[in-house]
Amino acid sequence: MKVIVDEDKCCGAGSCVLLAPEVFDQREDDGIVILLNAEPGADQHDVVREAVAVCPGAAIEVSE
Repeated sequence: MKVIVDEDKCCGAGSCVLLAPEVFDQREDDGIVILLNAEPGADQHDVVREAVAVCPGAAIEVSE
C-alpha cells in the first residue's frame, strides 16, 4: 500500500490522525495533514483505508 495526501484538499479535521497516528500528523500552525509513513505495514492497512473513507476533504488516497 502507498499513501498519497493532497495538502490542498485537506481541511484540517484531524480524523486521519485520530485513526492512524503512526501514519498521519498535522501541522501546528494550520492543521494540514503531514504524511509520516507513505508505505505503512500490513497491520495499518485497514485503519488507513478507514481514514481515507472518513476524510471530509477527500485529501487521502491509497494505491495497492
